[in-house]
Order: sequence, then C-alpha cells, then structure tokens
Amino acid sequence: MENLVSTKNDFLGRSLSVINDFSVDEQLFLYNHTKRLKLKWLNKEDLSEFKINKNVSIYIVFIEPSTRTKESFINAAKFHEKAKVTIFDSNHSSFNKKESYVDTFNMLTGYSDYSIFIVRSKLEGTCKLLSESVGKFAVRNNLPIPSFINAGDGKHEHPTQELLDEFTFLEKNNFDNSFIHIALVGDLLHGRTVHSKVNGLKIFKNVKVDLIAPEEISLPSYYVEKMKNNGFEVRLFSSIENYLKQKDIAKIWYFTRLQLERMGEDILEKEFILRKAVTFKKDFLQLLPQDIKFYHPLPRHKIYPTIPTFLDNLPLNGWEKQAINGYWTRIILLSMFGGALNADFDINNLKHEEKNEFVINAPIINGTKGVQKEGKRGIKPIENGTVIDHIAKGKTSDEIYSTIMKIRKIMKLYDIDSADGIFKSEDGNLKGYISLPDRYLSKKEIKKLSAISPNITVNIIKNSRVTEKYRIKLPPKVYGFEELRCKNENCITNPIHGENVKGSFIKNEYGQLVCEYCETPHNYDEIWNI
Repeated sequence: MENLVSTKNDFLGRSLSVINDFSVDEQLFLYNHTKRLKLKWLNKEDLSEFKINKNVSIYIVFIEPSTRTKESFINAAKFHEKAKVTIFDSNHSSFNKKESYVDTFNMLTGYSDYSIFIVRSKLEGTCKLLSESVGKFAVRNNLPIPSFINAGDGKHEHPTQELLDEFTFLEKNNFDNSFIHIALVGDLLHGRTVHSKVNGLKIFKNVKVDLIAPEEISLPSYYVEKMKNNGFEVRLFSSIENYLKQKDIAKIWYFTRLQLERMGEDILEKEFILRKAVTFKKDFLQLLPQDIKFYHPLPRHKIYPTIPTFLDNLPLNGWEKQAINGYWTRIILLSMFGGALNADFDINNLKHEEKNEFVINAPIINGTKGVQKEGKRGIKPIENGTVIDHIAKGKTSDEIYSTIMKIRKIMKLYDIDSADGIFKSEDGNLKGYISLPDRYLSKKEIKKLSAISPNITVNIIKNSRVTEKYRIKLPPKVYGFEELRCKNENCITNPIHGENVKGSFIKNEYGQLVCEYCETPHNYDEIWNI
C-alpha cells in the first residue's frame, strides 16, 4: 500500500464539512488555481499539473437524491484519469438497510490506498461525524486518513456550492476581493447555500449583504448575528418590491428557490404570498441599475421559478456560467485533496479550542459556609464534605428543584447520604443547594458539574470550615454526557438515526451552545434530555 504522508503544505487527509473548514487563504488558493485551470483549458494548454497522479479512490456517495451536483462531481472526478471512481446512489442497498454509516465508510477506507469521499445526505453533520470517526479508524489501522467532502447535508450547508459561488463572484469582480455588495433573495431559512455564505463571503475584505425575504422564510437570527460578527454590513427587506424602492441596490443578486419539502404546514399556507415577495417580475427591470448579474444555485422550480425564464437571454443571466464553474472548482478541490496541488504557505489543520477558565478559585471570606440555612428538606450543618450552592439562582422553585434532580442524576449523587433545599438569598432571589456530608468532589467532578449547572459555587468543607471555594461558569465545550441531545431531529447525532454519537456543543460568543455537527444553536436547558 502506498504510504501517503501529509505535510504542512498539502491537503491530504483534509475534509470539507463546512465552508469554514477552509481558511480565507486556502479558499483563495483554490480560486486562483481554478482561474489558472480555466485559462489553460481555453488556450488548449497542458493540464497535467492539475491531475491526481497517485493511487486514489474517489467515492461519490449520494444518500440523498441529486442530479446536478452529482453529475458535476462525477465529471470532475473523471478529469483525474488515474483515480478510481466509484458511484453510489440513494437506492444503494447498504445505505437503506439501517446499516451504520461509520462502519460502511470504515470498510471502504480499508479497500483503498487513499480515499476521497463525496457525501450528500439528508442528515446534517454527516461529513463531520465521518471525518472524525473514520479518521480514528484509519489511525488505529495504520491507514492514510481519508478526505470527506460535504455535497449538501439537509438545510445545514453546501460548501462546494459555496466554492463555485465565490469563484463566480470573484470573476464578476475581475478577481478584486476588496469589496462585495450582494443581495440574497428567496428562502433564506431553508437555503443551505445561503447559510454557507455567512463564512464564505469572508474572502472579501469588505462585505455588504442585503437579505430579501418575508419574515416566515428569513435568514435565522443566529446566521444574521454571525454575519455581523464577521464584520458584514447587513440590511433586511421583506420583498424585492420593497428593496427596489431604495437606491442602494447590489450589483450581485443571489436567488434561492422556495424549498417546500422542508416547510411546515403553517408556512405552506402562505406559499403564494411568499413566492410573490421573492420572485422577479418584468416590471422590476426598469428599476435596476446597469451591470447587475443574477445568480442561482439551480435547479429552478419549473412552474414558479424565482428567476423567471424570460430573463434567460438578458445580460442579467449569470447563473449559467455559475453552474459551469462547479465543474472547474470541484476539479481543483479534488486536485488539492488528491495531492496534485500543494500550497506555498503553511496549512493550519489544527482547530484550537477557546481557552476559557470556567472553574474559578473564589475568596473565602469567613470560612463558615458549612453552616446551612434551614431548607424545605431540613438541611443540617456538615463538618466535612461538599456544599453545592446558588443552584439555578433566580429561577422558580420548580425550576430549581428540577435542576437539583438533574445534578443528582447525572453526577450519580442519588445513592449517598445527602440533602438538598431551596431558600432565599440576601438579594431576595430563590436558589438551591445540595449538601454532601463526607463526600469531596474531585476537580474532574467539579468541571463536569460546570457543564450540568453553570453559575453555581462549590464549597469544600473540613472541620466545619470552608477550605476551598470555586465559582463555576459554562465551559467553552459541553460533551461526553449520555444525556446530551441536539434538538434538531435531522442531526446525525439524534438517537433515532442509530449512529450512537454523543452530543457535543460549543459555546458561541452570545452564550448559546451550538451543536458541533449540525450547528443548531441551543439555550442551555435545551441540550439535556433527562
């Protein structure tokens, strides 16, 4: 078996699950080589430098039906003549017999010297899971780590569509990435290609985004906030008609279709009104400035297209060249992952978790914390042990008691001699506590407690005096608990999909906990299933 060893300048073993898996430099590397490839092809020059010359197997695995993206990848893979191309589709038996995805891809990895998997799935976070789990399988068995490419996962992301979109926008701007003004029009709620633009547009140094959609299908607020956090100027409009009433109109419009198959009955009832708001009409033509281009990820709805067919022969048509660019950008993506192209800069393949102290040593004022006030279960002072205090402070008594029970269950504190209670603090708010006589929580247990119930204090008591006191905040990552659940039913981690993946959540800058796989944001209480 050929030993493919990744260096700091190549992309072997890399995966593209979300567009943010590529840095801005890495994206620009891909776009510059795509530009070179197209130019050489037009001039009928030798293209061998872009072709994979290693023993590589490319697996095209479409668990969800697709035509355009699938055929684009098939043709891009066949450009690499020495690569072995294997095609699976949504009807393939191994993916319809409730067999483990991870086991299936593990076995396929063992059949090849080096594998690139292109995966499309209805389950969100599938490529993230496969990249992690199959990567570990490869390491255990001394195999080259395979690459995974997300060809679309539910309403989450479509990073390779984003690559071809951004390349197309650069072409429109004569490869000047200093500024872009773009209007995103249509179903921004379910449109995964739009969701990828939250980070994909970072290749431009200054970004202005106009979001055009009725409230029912508007871009989720957490994506809007991420755009603003990325430094984008963001404006919101409820319809094309309202957008054209003002003068600052973008030169690039990006339309998406209404994804009725992903909508609930409450939204479907308003289908006609929603379509009208985001469908371009002939009357609007006279209101457009010069040099505007329209784009669309395609295909359009054949009866109710947001970009009607009367526009096909007008200079506005940018979507046809956009679609063709999918072939070229995907060739280069495979060139990178197949080892044909190396970067002239160091590739950073390490993701560093935020350093955040969440267990903080607190001052001990008088050392008498071991004496507890009378609670509703009659707490007595303890001489030695642990007191967990300030549980769910400010909540109702039912919420506090529920949190106490959650702590007991997850920390397995229900089978020891202990007590708990609820009382008023000095500021008048209710708070709960658990008293654990002769039981000292370890530092590891205290860190675990921070994920279960943040904003509490832990007091270690010896000889009726507090000897150690800790204030606990929410950690930057919550993972490893059987009780964790992502609320998104289409997430690959959801137990109904049988992949036995534990939930994992990253704290964002707004204090929300974001699923590491499908990127659905949660409030703290939503991640627990007890």
